[in-house]
Amino acid sequence: MAHFAELNSSNVVLQVVVISNDDVDANGGDQHADAETFVASIVPHSTGGTAWKQTSYNNNFRKQYAGIGYTYDASKNKFISPKPYASWSLDSNDDWQAPIAVPTVDKIGGETVYISWDESNTRWKGETVDQSTDPITITNYIWNPDTSSWTEA
Repeated sequence: MAHFAELNSSNVVLQVVVISNDDVDANGGDQHADAETFVASIVPHSTGGTAWKQTSYNNNFRKQYAGIGYTYDASKNKFISPKPYASWSLDSNDDWQAPIAVPTVDKIGGETVYISWDESNTRWKGETVDQSTDPITITNYIWNPDTSSWTEA
């Protein structure tokens, strides 16, 4: 099955539909403008929809599978995921990167550190969960990129 993303006038994905491979092949094949025109002829645009672009469920072309809210970059011929946080920027591969590299240390004292981004403080935070205690003990940490270590919060 082939997948097509409906775009609005800003090239933001509104929905993704599934189309028969036979229909795509009969209309120019993968990534062909005729296949996009065919989709437009059988699937009415939703409110605000203006165009269809094929997306690859297996990430074989156009970088990645398009989801609602992704943007199609026509100059790069790829789908870009939504920006997760205001402080993040795209790298040369068009992947979003935090202003501070993701921590490489994911264990403290044998406990897994559950890592998340703290946008309000532009830093990584983590927590460990010790289920051997009653009640369960949750310890919060802040990542220190200068020392590449976690500091208890």
